[in-house]
Amino acid sequence: MSLQDPLPNDGLILKMWIGEAARYRNHLLRLDLESRARRFGGGVSDSYIRNYVTSSMWLDSVVHGFFVDGKLRGAAELRPIGGRLSKQAEAAFSVEKDWQSHGVGSALLERTLLTARNRGIAHLHMACLADNRRMQQLARKFDAELSFDFGEVIAEVESPHPTPLSMVREMVSDGQSFATAILDAQSRLLKAT
Repeated sequence: MSLQDPLPNDGLILKMWIGEAARYRNHLLRLDLESRARRFGGGVSDSYIRNYVTSSMWLDSVVHGFFVDGKLRGAAELRPIGGRLSKQAEAAFSVEKDWQSHGVGSALLERTLLTARNRGIAHLHMACLADNRRMQQLARKFDAELSFDFGEVIAEVESPHPTPLSMVREMVSDGQSFATAILDAQSRLLKAT
């Protein structure tokens, strides 16, 4: 799958902005128990998710969302390890059950890799539970090195150096994300009146 491939139900991958934290929280709360455990490496409560989004989101993270009809159905979070200037980051993914196995994870990972590349992140780490075959297949699709460690699988992907073309690709998608967020906000305001 590439950025040009269609997503199911005309879904869009968009960068999320700080004002969309509630949408991210609601998406994580809608995850079924298995998907939630896979996203967080074990079972977590609704309270944990609320605190997670409130206290840790957006500090250094870049979050991309998969939206269908304005509703967030999947997300990829890129977070530097060791501060903003670090050459390493971790990535975490969540996709609601009905949208799994439709290419959403691939599209989110591709966008995350582009973002990591353009920030000079050379090594991207992804951890998943040992039984999460879907995530392992996704990581292998992007040439990740997999290692097994105490019931977890660590996938590492190396990013190439940024190029002018990769920077333009991200700027164009960010512009689309921003314009879509503005139109969506206006649409919600109109519906409320």
